[in-house]
Amino acid sequence: MPIERRKTRQIHVGPVAIGGGSPISIQSMTKTHTHDVEGTVRQIRELEKAGCDIVRVAVPDKPSAEAIKKIKVAIKIPLIADIHYDHRLALVALEGGANGIRLNPGNLKEEDRIRQIIDAAKAHKVAIRIGVNAGSVDAVYPKEGPLRHEAREAFIQKMIHRGVEYLRFFERHHFTELKISMKLSNVQDTIESYRRMAKVSDYPFHLGVTEAGLPRDGAIKSALGIGALLLEGIGDTLRVSLTGDPVEEVEVGKRILQFLELRDFGPELIACPSCGRADIDLIQLVEAAEKRLRELGKSQADLVGVKIALMGCEVNGPGEAKDADIGIAAGKGQGMIFKKGQMIRRVKESEMVEALVQEMLNIERTS
Repeated sequence: MPIERRKTRQIHVGPVAIGGGSPISIQSMTKTHTHDVEGTVRQIRELEKAGCDIVRVAVPDKPSAEAIKKIKVAIKIPLIADIHYDHRLALVALEGGANGIRLNPGNLKEEDRIRQIIDAAKAHKVAIRIGVNAGSVDAVYPKEGPLRHEAREAFIQKMIHRGVEYLRFFERHHFTELKISMKLSNVQDTIESYRRMAKVSDYPFHLGVTEAGLPRDGAIKSALGIGALLLEGIGDTLRVSLTGDPVEEVEVGKRILQFLELRDFGPELIACPSCGRADIDLIQLVEAAEKRLRELGKSQADLVGVKIALMGCEVNGPGEAKDADIGIAAGKGQGMIFKKGQMIRRVKESEMVEALVQEMLNIERTS
C-alpha cells in the first residue's frame, strides 16, 4: 500500500524541490575543512557520484564562507551553508552563491542579525532551514533520573516552542522559504518531536537522527527514526548522520527510501541469510554481485525497479524468491539462474555473477 505523505508547502534549494509532494531528497554533509577548497570539492564530487541531491558544508569562519564561491563553480548539486553564531558568515556565503542556509535557533537569537539574514536570503532567493536540536533550548537533555520521562516530555515541548517561536519570527518578516528539522540523538524522542511539530506547521521537514554514531549503529538508529516517520508520511528531505565517510550516509539514505518504495535508485538486491544447506560462500557471492552492479554505473538507471535475488540453496531458492525478476540459486560448484521463479539455465560457480548480470541487462520488463 502506497505511503500517504503529509501535505506541505513546497520550497526549492537550487533546482531541487522539497515538499509539496516532490520526491524525498537525500542530503549529506562534507567532513572536510570548508576552506580546503580542493578537498571539499573532491568530497562533494564523490557524493554527487553516489547520488546525493543536496550537500551541506560547515561555515565556522570567514575563510570557509569565502571558499563557497570557489566551491560552487566546481560542483553540480545545490550547496547549503551551515551557520552558527556569526550572522555575517551567512551573508558572505550567500554572496558566494550558497543555495541555502541552515540556522540553529539556539545559536542565533538577536533579531536584528536574523533580519539581515532574511533580507539577504530574499535577495538571493534561497531557502533557510530552521535546525532545531537539543542545543536549541536552554536546558540539558535529561538522560537519567527517576523523572526522566516527565523531564523528556518537558524538553520536547521546549523544542517545539523554540522552533515555532523562530518560525513565527520569519513569517512576521514575510519569509516562508523554510524547512524545519527537530533532531535528537534519542530515536523515540526524535520521532515524537517531528510528530508534534507536524501538528502545528505545514512547512516541509528535513529528517534525521543527530549524533547517530558509527556506521553500523548510526544506520540502525537512522533507519528506525527516519523510517518510522516516513511510514507515517512525515518527511520531505533527509540526512543519515554517520561518523564516517559521507558517501555511506547517502547509500543508507537511498536504501531507506528504496525499501519503503518512496524512490527507486536502481536494481534491488536481496539475499537469503544462508544456512547449513549452502555449499557456497554466499557472502562472497553477494559482495561480488554488489561490486559488479556498482560498476554498471549509469546502466543501473535502466534497471530501476528490478529485484535480484541471490539464494544459497537450489532447493528453495526459486520458490522463496519467486517475486524477484531474476536470481540465482547457488549449489555446489554451480548455480541455477531463474526468472520469476522459473529456471532458465545452469552456470558454473565461477561464471555466476557475470551470467546473472548479462541476463539482468537483457531482461524484458513492463514499464
